Amino acid sequence: MDALKLISNSSLKENAPVINVGDTVKVHVNIKEGDKSRIQVFEGTVIAKKHGGINETFTVRRVAHGCGIERVFPVHSPVVEKVEIVRSGKVRRAKLYYIRKRVGKAAKVKEAIK
Repeated sequence: MDALKLISNSSLKENAPVINVGDTVKVHVNIKEGDKSRIQVFEGTVIAKKHGGINETFTVRRVAHGCGIERVFPVHSPVVEKVEIVRSGKVRRAKLYYIRKRVGKAAKVKEAIK
């Protein structure tokens, strides 16, 4: 068990971003198409964080053309180039799944004033 912990700790990203639920983030994802690769930006609100350590993931939700899109990103994945925090959100829940049922202004998260 200790060897497993050592391997997982050594493969953690050093500059892993501190992401909180409710934040609006831009996730830069490396996409491979054939032999070419490009960076695609996915911007949205973090509605959940799961697991911890090497298995940590976060779910980002956005609405595009009237359709809700959610993507789950591993924090320590080599596919995720970088994560920019656009704004911090003020929330009182660990999971914001209730936002899925809301439309328009009701689906917004208030900004945290720091």
